[in-house]
Formats: sequence, structure tokens, C-alpha cells
Amino acid sequence: MPGIESHAVEPTKDELKGLSSGAKIIRLAPTYGLVILMFFLLILFSLLLPDTFPTLLNLRAILSDKAIIALLSLAAMVPMVAGRIDLTVGYGIVLWHILAISLQTMFGIPWPIVVLIVLALGVITGILNGILVEVARIDSFIATLGTGTILYALALWHTGGRQMVGQLPDGFYKLSGTFIFGLPITAYYVVVITFALWIILEYTPIGRYLYAIGANQRAAELNGIPTRKFVIGAFVTSGTMTALAGVLLASKLRIGQASVGLEFLLPALVGAFLGSTTIKPGRVNVWGTIVGVMILAIGISGIQQFGGSFWVEPMFNGSTLLIAIGIAGYAQRKKGAKSK
Repeated sequence: MPGIESHAVEPTKDELKGLSSGAKIIRLAPTYGLVILMFFLLILFSLLLPDTFPTLLNLRAILSDKAIIALLSLAAMVPMVAGRIDLTVGYGIVLWHILAISLQTMFGIPWPIVVLIVLALGVITGILNGILVEVARIDSFIATLGTGTILYALALWHTGGRQMVGQLPDGFYKLSGTFIFGLPITAYYVVVITFALWIILEYTPIGRYLYAIGANQRAAELNGIPTRKFVIGAFVTSGTMTALAGVLLASKLRIGQASVGLEFLLPALVGAFLGSTTIKPGRVNVWGTIVGVMILAIGISGIQQFGGSFWVEPMFNGSTLLIAIGIAGYAQRKKGAKSK
């Protein structure tokens, strides 16, 4: 039977055996470079901004602001494991956060039912994306770009270009406004989902099948893996998590408008792509994604506290992505040349 080749570049024990300390550091740098960079930025900004950066208030702000991006990055990561991309994470959240508010204010539907409706719509969107990619055989980038654009158009039509504003129940506000042990509850959502995805992807057959599909779908099919079912399931997971992020965004902002949401697309994809350049470079992974999001959060927070302009955030996102992918690509080519 055809084998499934791993493209991960993390060093094995045999590779590290016999190397000097300096050589080991150089060999491990592509694997844990972003982790080291994260702690370096954390220490650097703490020393330069001792009165504002290393504070509980700043920690709360970072966790509250970046929890949505972390959820979207994890959502985008799941199809990437199977070698697909889902752009609806950026477009879908526009419609979902609007519906989470308008269904309550315009139609008087109780908020728990509204949450279920939005999550169900996220599931349906994931199924549609999966069918377009696996049944209609449309490239995932094109398919999800088309689906996402339609969702964005529906958001514009539904709002008519206006804000969705109204008095919402306290229970709905508490979905994102609750603090536990001094930290926002949204951070705990991210922790729970992160551990759940980590266990599923690393320690269950589902995860092994998805990684096998991402490495070589044809070989996975010949090994008896029902690839279509798992790819559609990956899109369903992504759609559901995006819908959840939309609900939390609505609870946080308390208004719905079509101009909000698209700015999450680039950071979410950057976080997911960075996840393939650290911990297990060349292989999309959960903890790498979280590290990627944390680097963006720490770096942008520190730069903004120095008085950085509005263009600093996209500049930092793009630069970090290019540097990280460049390092991981270099390590991949070096390992490939060595194996040959």
C-alpha cells in the first residue's frame, strides 16, 4: 500500500544525537523559533513598558481582543490539516454576528434559541463548502471565497447598510462579558476548544486521517480512508466555530454592522499559517496556531502602546508571516536536501 510521507521538519532524537550544543540550537531554531520570539517580545515590552504592559489590565485587554481571532484561527486551521483552506471564517463572522443581534431585536427570538440558530447556519455553511470542494471538485480557495462573498452580500442586504442596535438580555451579554478569576470568559472558551482540538488531532483516528488526507489524499483513499466524509467534517467544524465566534463578537460589541468582521480575516489566516511554521514546522498544528496568535497579540499590543499608527497592525501581521514561513521553508529545503 502507498505510504504517507510526513512533511514535518521537527528534529528527531537521532538527528540531534551527536550534535554540539550550538548545532542543536540551530537545528531547533526553526521548530521553536516563534516560541522563543514570543517570550522575547514578552520580556522586551515588559522591560520597556513596565507601567502598562506587564499588568493585569493589559492581559485582560489582550485576551478579550484576541479571543475572537484565536477562535477563527483554530477554525481556519482544521481544514488546513486536510490540505484545504476556508475563507468563510472572515466573511461568515460578518453575517453571524449580525444575525445574533437582529434575530433578537427584530423578531424577539430568545437568545439561547438565536445561538442555536446561528450555530446551525454555521454547520449548513460548512456542509455547503464541503460539498462544493469534495463533490463539485471546486478548489477550496475559490469555493470558500464564493461562499464567503455571498454571506457578506446577505449581511449587506439584511442590514441595508445600517447598524443593528437594540436592548439585549443580560444573559446574552454575559456570554463574553463575564470574568472568571479576573480573566474574560472568552479566554476560557479558547482554552477548552484548543485542548479539545489538540486531543482530537493528535490522539484520535480522526486527526490521523485528516493529516493523512492533507499529506496525500490519493494515498489516503487507497488506504481505505473515507476522505470525502472527513473533509466535509473539517469544513463543518470550521463553520461551527466561525458561527460561535460571531455570537461572541455580537455579545461583545452589542451592535451588528456589515463593516465589522472582515478585518478578522487576515489575522485569522496569519495565525493559522504561522501554526504550520512552529512546534511542528511543515505541519499545521494546534499549539503552533495558538503561539502564532499570541505573537501577533503581544507584538501589536506592545507597538500600539509605543504609539504605533493604524497601519502598524497589518504591517506586523504580514511581516511576521513572511519571516516565519521563510524560516520554515529554509528548514524544509535543508532537511529535504539532507535526506536525498
